[in-house]
Amino acid sequence: MASFDLNLITTFITVYETQSVTVTAQRLFVTQPSVSYALAKLREQFDDVLFVRNRQGMQPTRLATQLYGSFKEASRCIDWAVGEARKFDPRHSQRQFRLALSDLGEMALLPRLMEHLSHQAPNIELEVVPLEIDQVGIWLNDGHIDAAICSRKLTDNGVVSRVLMKERYVCLLDAAHPRIGDSIDMQQFLAEPHALVTRTSGHGMAEEALQRLGVERRIKLRLPHFSVLPRLIPGTEMLVILPSQIAESFCEMPLPRQLKTLELPFEVPAFEVSLHWHSRSTQSTALDWFLRQVQVSLESAGEADA
Repeated sequence: MASFDLNLITTFITVYETQSVTVTAQRLFVTQPSVSYALAKLREQFDDVLFVRNRQGMQPTRLATQLYGSFKEASRCIDWAVGEARKFDPRHSQRQFRLALSDLGEMALLPRLMEHLSHQAPNIELEVVPLEIDQVGIWLNDGHIDAAICSRKLTDNGVVSRVLMKERYVCLLDAAHPRIGDSIDMQQFLAEPHALVTRTSGHGMAEEALQRLGVERRIKLRLPHFSVLPRLIPGTEMLVILPSQIAESFCEMPLPRQLKTLELPFEVPAFEVSLHWHSRSTQSTALDWFLRQVQVSLESAGEADA
């Protein structure tokens, strides 16, 4: 073990996180045989298969899972030391940052952020990771992502948050709905079919409010994403609950049939959209810069919308 090749750590971490030899090769800009060779060396070093191929991809063994935490922390320390040794210059840096966003965040926030970053750091790369709300705290802790933007409060140890904007929920529906005009009462709301976006996006407050009231909607369609709604709702009788800013943007789209928003017939608290990161991130000049840019670009946008 004294002659252990530290370059193998990067391959191990990437295979563990992607569960794919092909994706690992693409991310590391090497050939698949190179990744396979590195895995063979790792298996020889630890006398363990480490990863087993099945339908879900390369699944880690128990030893691999134990090694991952230590390897990830070691990799973080090395990256931090190298990054701090090199002066971070946003105008010339080609560094990659990883940000977790829901599809709502991609639609509402990403264009503003990219416009800002393109002026401040034209050569950096931003990778957007699909938000899985129950995994965000873990991802921030193990360095899988640099930051996340979501509406749920995170209480994980070491996670720091800052509010970017305040939002509220509204009802979106076809502007020419046959039974609903300029307002909607609870009886009408419960009588109509609904589209429901799953809670993995972090938007479950309206559903929780309905549960407290002891009422159930008639769900006709369950979706993992909000982005398809402008193509689904027009011409149907379905209602859907979503944040007001993105609902208004859907209403402004040039659609074959227009949409409209209405106030909900029951009370749902307003909520805050926050930026989350791990406290150690501010120790890195590059990550501290990135977090400040996200805050500046999106806080100013939120003030403008207000």
